[in-house]
Amino acid sequence: MQEKNKDVRGPGAEEQQVGQWDQLARNMVRLFDQGTKVLGTLAERGNGAGPYSMAAEAGEATKVLGEITRQWVSEPGKLAAAQNELFKDYAELWGRSVRRYLGEEDVKPVVEPEPGDNRFKDPDWSNTQFFDFWKQAYLLTARWAEDLTRKTEGVDDKTKKRALFYLEQMLAAFSPSNFALTNPEVVRATLATNAANLVQGMSHLAHDLEQSKDLLRISQTDLSAFEVGRNLAITPGKVVFQNELIQLIQYSPSTEEVFERPLLIVPPWINKFYILDLVPEKSYIKWAVAQGFTVFTVSWVNPDAKLAQKTFEDYMHEGILAAVDAITKQTGQKQINVLGYCVGGTLLGTTLAYMAAKKHNRIASATFLAAQVDFSEAGDLLVFIDDAQLNSLEEMMAEQGYLDGSRMAAVFNMLRPRDLIWPYVVNNYLLGKKPFPFDLLYWNADSTRLPAANHAFYLREFYHLNRLSKGELKLGGVKLDLKRVKIPIYELAAREDHIAPASSVFIGSKLFGGPVRFVMSGSGHIAGVVNPPTRNKYQFWAGTPADSLAEWVKKATETPGSWWPDWGAWLAALSGPKVPARDPAAGPLKPIEDAPGSYVRERL
Repeated sequence: MQEKNKDVRGPGAEEQQVGQWDQLARNMVRLFDQGTKVLGTLAERGNGAGPYSMAAEAGEATKVLGEITRQWVSEPGKLAAAQNELFKDYAELWGRSVRRYLGEEDVKPVVEPEPGDNRFKDPDWSNTQFFDFWKQAYLLTARWAEDLTRKTEGVDDKTKKRALFYLEQMLAAFSPSNFALTNPEVVRATLATNAANLVQGMSHLAHDLEQSKDLLRISQTDLSAFEVGRNLAITPGKVVFQNELIQLIQYSPSTEEVFERPLLIVPPWINKFYILDLVPEKSYIKWAVAQGFTVFTVSWVNPDAKLAQKTFEDYMHEGILAAVDAITKQTGQKQINVLGYCVGGTLLGTTLAYMAAKKHNRIASATFLAAQVDFSEAGDLLVFIDDAQLNSLEEMMAEQGYLDGSRMAAVFNMLRPRDLIWPYVVNNYLLGKKPFPFDLLYWNADSTRLPAANHAFYLREFYHLNRLSKGELKLGGVKLDLKRVKIPIYELAAREDHIAPASSVFIGSKLFGGPVRFVMSGSGHIAGVVNPPTRNKYQFWAGTPADSLAEWVKKATETPGSWWPDWGAWLAALSGPKVPARDPAAGPLKPIEDAPGSYVRERL
């Protein structure tokens, strides 16, 4: 009877514990087996080679940080004093940790994370002494290393900026939040699941390796949650023109009347156009159509080796100028308004200077969104631009005919490693979770190839030599001068932009010869632009002309929310009277296919 009762009660605590240890052992065997396969794949692949690969950037980091180290080693007295400051901080941290261990309450930390540093938001980073110690030790070391690098004497500013960039990559990688034994959330998950999270994480890593080409691309979102034409880029319209480089989309009106002068949007060719047509509630294009504008957008082709020799000049003629021709034919309007985003804005600025030299006046106004025409303060991307790296990149592109989009994606992720790399390493590989569905990150993963001739010209002539702003650039035998561009301009910068820094955009805005409305939005390169009024997020500043960005900011007026209505009012004043809405299917150009077209659907 007693034996029967024992069976009814089920296994006791001891048996449960044995079962947990057995499950843990099985998971560790699975983890070892999967890890061996992943390591084999990594060894076989070498994790990529050539420009922007891990190996190439590690070599650059070693070279640049080695120069900083040599400068400090050459002055041992200064180095010893700097090290002494760090050891003092360590001693203070150890003393406060002992006091806390002995039960003293209200022991203040030596150092705390900066506001917005989400790596240490889990309560156990502060509540548990073990994790708190590693957090503070890391922060002390990181800030000491950054301060030491900034104070380095005997190196030029460019070397120092490159050193700080690569130091940030290293410090982001070495954060205790990235390691299983020093991240409290990972420790809890591992104990709760008997390491099933690590097994699942290794499976995610293996899947990412399988889906990657020569460089590992960490999944940032659930790619199955979105599809172009199904829940992204669904603003109705027709492709009314196409050539080798572009499809031109005309969107269907959503108002009975529209402004007489149409609008052409020129997105960056290094990404796909639907950054401006994400889910409907975030779609800039849908919003612009709703304001009564006849909107056209360029959808760039995803080029392969056959288009390797397409030049920057080809992108001007077969891109913007071909689109302008098509729109004037479709609408009967002699002048149009044009908007350029990021490198699409660089191409637009160049095209405006070319048209000014040719005395062509078919563009009535221009809008630049986070776009640069001067690259003297182009930010961290300049780290990747010198003669040696450009030569290496050009050799690789000459062999392939293009730059694979994964390499540019790697560069953009490196600009913000704490936000765009390591959180996904922790979530996917240590916690074993699937990434959260996010339309913006889907778009970010949907990168494009870049034709060799065009990309090499862009990096060398703009980023490296900055010839457009100097008045030295020639296209089609025409010397380009931005001062000859006299049309009204709306110039948007983003305050926290790492790709087109606000200071760089501001400098470029002063190179044009006509009236410029300079506006600065909150947030960064993407969120500062894609900020619909309904979300009521961030803010923007507008002000009067000034000699420097700092002076402009002091006098500028801050307005909560989106900058879109401000731009809409500005453009409406330049768009003429209202006319009956234009049906894309009823114009002289016969529709080729429905929006968003076929070019944008081509994936890597």
